[in-house]
Amino acid sequence: MEREQYIPLFETKEAKAWLFYRLFSVTVFLAVCFIWVYRITNLPKNGEDGRWVWIGLLAAELWFGLYWLITQALRWNPVFRSTFKDRLSWRYQDELPGVDIFVCTANFKIEPPIMVVNTVLSVLAYDYSPEKLSVYLSDDGGSDLTFYALLEGSEFARHWIPYCKKFKVEPRSPAAYFADSKSCMDLSHRIEASVAIKKLYEEMKERIESATKLGRIPEEQRSKHEGFSQWDSYSSRLDHDTILQILIDGKDPNAKDIDGCALPTLVYLAREKRPQHPHHFKAGAMNALIRVSSKISNGPIILNLDCDMYSNNSLSVHDALCFFLDEEKSHEVAFVQYPQHFENITKNDVYSNSLRVVINVEFHGLDGFGGPTYCGTGCFQRRDVLCGRKFTKDSKFEWKKDDHKRLRSILELEQETKSLASCTYEQNTQWGKEMGLIYGCLLEDAITGLSIHCRGWKSVYINPERKAFTGLAPTTLSQTLVQHKRWAEGAFQILFCNYSPLSYARGEISFGLQLGYCYYCFWCPSSIPVLYYCIFPSLYLLKGISLFPQISSPWFLPFAYVISTRYIYSLAEFLWSGGTILGWWCEQRMWLYKRTSSFFFGFIDTILKMLGFTESTFVVTAKFTDEDVLKRYEKEKMEFGDSSPMFAILATLAMLNLFCFIGVVNKVIMNGDVFSLYKTMPLQTLLCIALVLINLPLYQGLFLRNDNGKLPSSLAFKSFMGIGLKELYVVVLLALLSSPQAVFGIRFVIDREECFSHDVKYEGDTVHVSFVVVKTDSSWHYTNDGVDLVIKGPNGDQIQDFRDKTSDKFEFMARQRGVHSFCFTNRSPYHETIDFDVYVGHFSYQEEHARDEHFTPLLDQIWKLEEALYNIQFEQHWLEAQTERQAIVNEAMGRRAIHKALYESAALIGASVLQVYLLRRLFERKLGMSRV
Repeated sequence: MEREQYIPLFETKEAKAWLFYRLFSVTVFLAVCFIWVYRITNLPKNGEDGRWVWIGLLAAELWFGLYWLITQALRWNPVFRSTFKDRLSWRYQDELPGVDIFVCTANFKIEPPIMVVNTVLSVLAYDYSPEKLSVYLSDDGGSDLTFYALLEGSEFARHWIPYCKKFKVEPRSPAAYFADSKSCMDLSHRIEASVAIKKLYEEMKERIESATKLGRIPEEQRSKHEGFSQWDSYSSRLDHDTILQILIDGKDPNAKDIDGCALPTLVYLAREKRPQHPHHFKAGAMNALIRVSSKISNGPIILNLDCDMYSNNSLSVHDALCFFLDEEKSHEVAFVQYPQHFENITKNDVYSNSLRVVINVEFHGLDGFGGPTYCGTGCFQRRDVLCGRKFTKDSKFEWKKDDHKRLRSILELEQETKSLASCTYEQNTQWGKEMGLIYGCLLEDAITGLSIHCRGWKSVYINPERKAFTGLAPTTLSQTLVQHKRWAEGAFQILFCNYSPLSYARGEISFGLQLGYCYYCFWCPSSIPVLYYCIFPSLYLLKGISLFPQISSPWFLPFAYVISTRYIYSLAEFLWSGGTILGWWCEQRMWLYKRTSSFFFGFIDTILKMLGFTESTFVVTAKFTDEDVLKRYEKEKMEFGDSSPMFAILATLAMLNLFCFIGVVNKVIMNGDVFSLYKTMPLQTLLCIALVLINLPLYQGLFLRNDNGKLPSSLAFKSFMGIGLKELYVVVLLALLSSPQAVFGIRFVIDREECFSHDVKYEGDTVHVSFVVVKTDSSWHYTNDGVDLVIKGPNGDQIQDFRDKTSDKFEFMARQRGVHSFCFTNRSPYHETIDFDVYVGHFSYQEEHARDEHFTPLLDQIWKLEEALYNIQFEQHWLEAQTERQAIVNEAMGRRAIHKALYESAALIGASVLQVYLLRRLFERKLGMSRV
């Protein structure tokens, strides 16, 4: 290929008006410095009211100011990139590299198989050479239902791919395409083909959803494919062999679509899992895919997607390749990150899930300092970089054209490759450390991106007008807060790991990018000053103690300038990103809610994990929603609906500020001087009013709403009990004790069998177990809804065996340390909801502490107190589940009694009518006879 003149495949433009923003930032920083000076010079003397609260405000404002400086790295040097796909096609033609696409799913109950198949079909239909395209589905749930759905999808792909290429369909997810009636009926000559392909899709969808609802594959379908035989030795989703199936072999000349064209490779993988071996969640699944794909297709470019992020642009792969194949500037690019876009965002985005400012501002700012973070989905990466290659000046992207035919059969290739996905393969290797995705952190994607940047590589962010990938955002407040808790907790953990941006990254990446990583890592600590600001200014407003300058003081000006410019700029930035004014107000609410709940719980859980009290858990966000919840979401009504510990803190803070506001208004009315408060404590008053206004949806959920999305009445009672400073501390501590990670307590729906594991750290520990069958799918089926529970030790020896139980609470002593398994079996034909709780009681004996005669008795008492507290919590959890079950049983019996009464009443009425009719006939007949 001749290279007489270099023509770039992409261009980079700097943002306009950057000089104006930098000058503006300098003025804001000067005002912040004046605020710090005010706090220090006006510190109350010893003995004066509010001295310690003043010191707390000084610490909070120091944090706010320094954290604001960190955020400037995201706006200091933004760049915007665009590509030239026509030049790419002209220059490389048919010599483009192979691309391996990884789609990850973990639980078919949370991530429906039909959704997974739509994502797979959308990337199978990429506008790219099928011989160079391979799609891998990692099913960490090991479900035969997901495999069956993919098998159905592989058959439908033979019709769908040629249809997409013939009519240039966008998007190429069948569900999204057929949901838009205009997209499939805009041309008259397309209507007939659209009707035919839609019929095929609906038939496939019905088969998949029917099997999912039944919880099993029809025997007729199982017998048609030998791949189902790999589930014969299947124990549970946490205990099974490697399951590997090449459903479509792209190198097989017989793998053709209905038009006779080649098909991409399609592979199903469920890596081996054993209870005694850690599986490292999504990072472990990705690393298994990297190894397995290296033997099957070995594409030099890897794209990974979450199972709910379907392709919205079939040419996005060409955009990414422009950054990898540019002759002058591509040698330092390790990965290309696309933004996450969601199709179910409402007009005003009530939960602020669209991440408008992050996508349209902050990531462009990171790109100016060396690239954005790796987000875990929608990312094209170089395989050699993922496998640990370090950057050098001659690190050019090279690939070899693979024209050889495969000599081994598919069966032989599958058997040889299975060992790469075994749970012991990574032992004594660099996988998870220097190779693949990094282990040991909830945000495995962010820490992997940081390690890649520290090896000298850069990344690229591209945000095209037509979004490359589209997914589903959480539709309830609880889902949103839990998701952000995982993000914040994972980012905070990065600070204390070997790849901390404060230590490991120093000198390895640019200072601006280092600050960018710190911005996300400091999410959790920022919750403490925000909580402080939400509590004390309002309480001292009620006491009449001023904590801010009066409106007549010159010190009022820096406060007024920082507050006004901060929110005016924030509103302008949000509107420029495509939002609405009401959407900006929702963003401010969620900013507060996330910091006072998600980030705060993430902060506490990280500290507890570092102290050894808890372990990190990976929570999969649900990808489907109840119909009633969805209707309320579309109306932009906040969905509460449960007694989450996060809601307890939010409700308590809201009620605290409401009562402070009512108390202040009452004082003003009693004194008759309205303007005195405005003159003496304007900022405290403004802060209290703002906190009340921003919590209006929460007050509605507490007092005004009657739907299922309201806050539970028990939570309203707790929020009342939380009024006052001492009581607030008690409520916060109770919320922490009821944190989801304090005790292994879960609620799940069982179809046939479900197994869980719990690690017992010490031999001789007491394991407390409780379970309650809360409800079944059938309201008439409530007497025979028991389940079987088998408990096995680390060596597989059986410890306990319960049969046909609706609830039980027991304990046993662990004979060995290690992972214990708890397997439930449902023998009824109905799905049943089970509340399951495990707590390991450990008493630290004297030999486990320093032998100190003065401290040993005290430590013993502390451990006994902790054991007693957890026993109370364990007992309370079991009683709550029992109470809920009894309530459901009583409700079912009540409905049955009502139905029985209705039927009996109807029968009595019918009998009475029949009796009157017969008596009348008898009377008429006798009357007729008497006349004769």
